[in-house]
Amino acid sequence: MTDASGIDWEDAFANAAHIPGGEGFPDLWQTAAERFRGAADGQIDIAYGDAPRARLDLFRPSGPARGLAVFLHGGFWLAFDKSYWSHLASGALAHGWAVALPSYTLAPEARVGEIVLQVGRAVACAAGMIDGPFRLAGHSAGGHLAARMVCEDSPLPAEIGARIARVVSISGVHDLRPLQLHSMNRTLRLDPDEAAAESPVLHRLRPGVAVTAWVGAAERPEFLRQSALLAEAWQVPLVADPGRHHFDVIDGQADPAHPLSHCLAGE
Repeated sequence: MTDASGIDWEDAFANAAHIPGGEGFPDLWQTAAERFRGAADGQIDIAYGDAPRARLDLFRPSGPARGLAVFLHGGFWLAFDKSYWSHLASGALAHGWAVALPSYTLAPEARVGEIVLQVGRAVACAAGMIDGPFRLAGHSAGGHLAARMVCEDSPLPAEIGARIARVVSISGVHDLRPLQLHSMNRTLRLDPDEAAAESPVLHRLRPGVAVTAWVGAAERPEFLRQSALLAEAWQVPLVADPGRHHFDVIDGQADPAHPLSHCLAGE
């Protein structure tokens, strides 16, 4: 749908159509994740609630954990689960962090506001299993969810929120209002009140949290705009990763030497 601005919002949020071989990336992610789980020290399908998808995986480093890193997956709140992303734990594990990856109920079974509350329960559950500070990362819709965890109206209990030292929103969706003009909203069912209430850029950041908006420099203009919006609203660093698009911008999390891994899990 095109609005008065002349922007084609249907195309603005399209990624696979603008990435060579874009439709093949989910298979690549799933293969890499399965291979990782076969060799990792992990607990799989830990229940954090009663819903069928209220499960998380927890991977532990070889020595004592420095704390916990949590990765929240994307898919426009409509697709995927934790099983596609296990390999992205590699970078933080190598830096000495335990890593949790939760699934969550997808739309239309849950609205975005309900997903935010469920992810809060997942993060709190994971934080209860590992002592020390913890850090959050999320990609696309997961970047939105990570940012919502550190808004002033976060669903996290105060004692849990106080342990969050760092957040990296990777190609996050931080202003949900344009999604009302996309066909996916037939499933998301965002209305003006919910779209505003769940947009991190319309909230204040909790004090004391270091946030980075990370985006691929070769991404669609709307995703570049969404990251720039968060950087401006919260006065936090914006990193445009050279040459990266929406589907490979996350790869750095699997490489302990990559700047993205250092951003999340370094000193």
